[in-house]
Amino acid sequence: MSLPNPAAILSPRIVDPESFREFVAALEDLTPAIEQDIAQLRNSPGDAAAIARLFRALHTIKGDAAMCKVDFAVAIAHPLESLLARCRSGEIPFSDRLADLMLLTLDRLELTIEALAEGRKLDALNLPRLIGGLENLGNAPAGDITARAAALIEAVTGHRPGGEPAMALHQASLSASAAQAADLAFFASLAQRLDGISPQFAGRNERLLQLALDTNAAAGTPVDPVQLTAAVHMHDIGMLFVPEAIWLKTGRLSESERLLVRDHPALAAGLLERMPGWAAAAEMVCQHHEKPDGRGYPAGLTAAAICPGAKILAIVDAFEAVMLRHAQRGEQRSLIRAIAEINACDDQFAAEWIGPFNAVIRRMVES
Repeated sequence: MSLPNPAAILSPRIVDPESFREFVAALEDLTPAIEQDIAQLRNSPGDAAAIARLFRALHTIKGDAAMCKVDFAVAIAHPLESLLARCRSGEIPFSDRLADLMLLTLDRLELTIEALAEGRKLDALNLPRLIGGLENLGNAPAGDITARAAALIEAVTGHRPGGEPAMALHQASLSASAAQAADLAFFASLAQRLDGISPQFAGRNERLLQLALDTNAAAGTPVDPVQLTAAVHMHDIGMLFVPEAIWLKTGRLSESERLLVRDHPALAAGLLERMPGWAAAAEMVCQHHEKPDGRGYPAGLTAAAICPGAKILAIVDAFEAVMLRHAQRGEQRSLIRAIAEINACDDQFAAEWIGPFNAVIRRMVES
């Protein structure tokens, strides 16, 4: 079977829309079983039946893609099939790094399909690098597979899984005054009320706070941890003023609904601005949906005008949102998707904070 040139993967086209839809439907049917077999192999790497099922599934994806003229999917599935053939023969063991790489590759395949369907560019997905790396990995010595798989994940996503010393867990040393401590307790109670609206939000505020404080610490603590803590607690409180039917809506928002949602940073910031001592936190909250390229809201600020605390909030909030959106697919799959999305969006998040954030996530995964 001839494979498309990886250099041309950034500009694929849908040759036959009907065949493309058939391929997408078939892939959706196969994906849950693939994820289950990968999870099974994490626990039992020598499970020959699971390896055989996974090999057959990848072979089916490649065959369906070829039949439906979805060439980029052939290029993505073929090297994974080759790696599984080596696992099936006993030449190489199935490892956590291979599991991570397969989940990442499956994720990139789905993201490519979504981008094509919506007419979006594929540049941020790093497909040529992924496909070229997978081809090279397929011929690598058995002893090099794990290290090369980890390096490929880092090259594609910016995040390197495992293989490095974990950072010590950061505990924020909050030198808050008595008045600030009382305010923080109040802010935290509001955040808990917000989290209690839906079972899927359970523990959300605590996760965001830990991620934000640890990311700040990984960068040398340039942001006041007390103000950052207040900002994390309060950044979405404005959503309490938006009807639940709107902000829990799963479909596309209408223009009027979208405008209501876009008001929430200013509403929460307005509350903080009216309380003495929280001006810095109010600024972080107001700006946490701004983007470095100026396409954010409410003010359309560009990178230099966005405060560092807001940049941290933007990253950890987006990470949590992706984790929640894909939670039904399992923690490891949603983690892979969240890491990949954060690292692929260099126009949405401040580049100087991606490195510290990745260090925190690496530590979280290893612990």
